[in-house]
Amino acid sequence: MALLDETPWKGSVFGGRWYESSGGDTAVVEPATGAELARAGIAVAEDISRAAAEAAKAQRAWAATSFEERAAVLRRAGLLFERHAAEIEQWIVRETGAIPPKAALETHIAAQECYEASALASHPLGDILPTAKKRLSLARRVPAGVVGVIAPFNFPLILGIRSVAPALALGNAVVFKPDPRTAVAGGVVVARVFEEAGLPEGVLHMLPGGADAGEALVADPHVRVISFTGSTAAGRAVGAAAGRHLKRAHLELGGNSALIVLDDADLDLAVSAAAFGSFMHQGQICMTTGRHLVHERVAGEFVERLAAKADGLPVGNPATDQVALGPIIDEHQRDHVHALVTASVDAGARLAAGGTYDGLFYRPTVLADVTPRTPAYANEVFGPVAPVSAFGSAEEAVALAAGTEYGLSLGILTRDVMKALDLADRIPSGIVHINDQTVDDEAVAPFGGVGASGTGSRFGGAAANIEAFTETQWVTMQGDIARYPF
Repeated sequence: MALLDETPWKGSVFGGRWYESSGGDTAVVEPATGAELARAGIAVAEDISRAAAEAAKAQRAWAATSFEERAAVLRRAGLLFERHAAEIEQWIVRETGAIPPKAALETHIAAQECYEASALASHPLGDILPTAKKRLSLARRVPAGVVGVIAPFNFPLILGIRSVAPALALGNAVVFKPDPRTAVAGGVVVARVFEEAGLPEGVLHMLPGGADAGEALVADPHVRVISFTGSTAAGRAVGAAAGRHLKRAHLELGGNSALIVLDDADLDLAVSAAAFGSFMHQGQICMTTGRHLVHERVAGEFVERLAAKADGLPVGNPATDQVALGPIIDEHQRDHVHALVTASVDAGARLAAGGTYDGLFYRPTVLADVTPRTPAYANEVFGPVAPVSAFGSAEEAVALAAGTEYGLSLGILTRDVMKALDLADRIPSGIVHINDQTVDDEAVAPFGGVGASGTGSRFGGAAANIEAFTETQWVTMQGDIARYPF
C-alpha cells in the first residue's frame, strides 16, 4: 500500500486528521521541470493558533503514556521510513531537485533519527541531589510541553524529523511548520508516517506555511520551545521574538564553512572531497564548503584540478538522468547565487569553471584569486560555488578560517592529523572533520554551530536532545510537614 496516496492529504494540513486550512492550498512544484506535482495545504496564523491549542490538550495524555508505548511508536515510524523509502525518495528527488543518493541519505537518516529517539523514552530522568535537610531531593527532566519546529527546504525530511522525533519521544506535542516549497517531502511524509505508526490524534500537527505562520508559531503562548533551522537572518528574527515571549529557541543557522588543504595532502583525494563539499545538492546545504583555503605551494594545481572536476560533472533532471547536480530550488535562489558570482568576478576573482546556468540548472563554479573581500567568499552563497584562496603559513590559514561571523563546520586535509587538530583548536567551529570535507550528519552525533551559525549543539545525540526538549524540575519529598516559626 502506498504511503503517499494523495486522497487523504491533497490540499490539506494535519493534526491527527487531515483537514482544509484557513490558508487554502498551494502548488507543489518540481523545480527541474516547473510541473505541478500535487497541491498541499498552506497554513496561516489562525491555523497555527488552533493547532497549538489542540496540541497543548493532547500533550498531557501523551506525556502520561508509558515510555514503552512512546518508544514503540517511534520504532514503528523508523520501520515505515525504511519500508516506504523508495516512494519517499521519488518525492525528494522531484520536489527538492536532489539526486537519488541524496534522497536515500534522507530516508536512511530519518529512520535512524526515529530509532535513536525511541531510546530517549526510557532514558534516566534525572539525578538524586544532596540536601542539608531530612528529605529526598532530586532533579528530574519533564517534557517542555508543546514544541514548535520550523524546517527549511534543502534537506526537508532530515531537518524536520531530527526535532520532531526526539520531541515526541520525550513526551512533548509538536506543531511542525515545514517549508511550503517542500511540503510533501518535508511535511506530508512525516505526518503520514506518524499517522500510520499510531501516534494519538492531536500530538503532532503538520502545517506548511510562510513567514506569517512562523511568526504565529513563535508567539503562541502554548508553544514553550522553538526548534528552528534556516538562514541566519531569519534565525535572528526567531531568536529575538522568542526572547520577547520568554521561550527557548534552538537555532541552527547558516554557514560559510572552510576547508583547509595543507601542502602535504593527497591532491587527488583533496579535490574529490572539495568538489563534494561545494557541489553536493547544488551547494544548498548549511555545511557546504564555502571557502577553500589552500596552501600556496599547491593552490594553482588545486584550482586547475577542481575546475576540471567541475567541468566534468553532469547537471540535469535527477528524476530522468544520471547527473551529479540537479536544479536550484527556485529562481530567487538561483539569482542570488549568480549575483554573488558576477560580483566576485567584477571584484577581481578569476572564473575557472562554471558561472553559467540554463533555467534552474547552475553549472558547478570555481572561483580563483579570491580574497576575504570577494563577495562569494565573504557571504554564504547557498549554491554550487567553490571560492579558492591561497595561504602561506598555518597562522594565516587559522586567521582566514576564523575570520568570519559563522562557525558551523570545518574540514582540514593533511597527512599530519595532530597538526590538523592543533589548527582546529584555534578556529571556532561547532563541527570539525579532519581528513574530510565539511558536509556530514549522523543521528547519534551532536550538531550545531557557534557565532552566526546558531546557538550550539541542540540537535542529535541523547544529551543534546534531552537538553533541547525537556525542562529540569527540582522535587523534594519528606515524611512529615516541616515545622516553621510562624
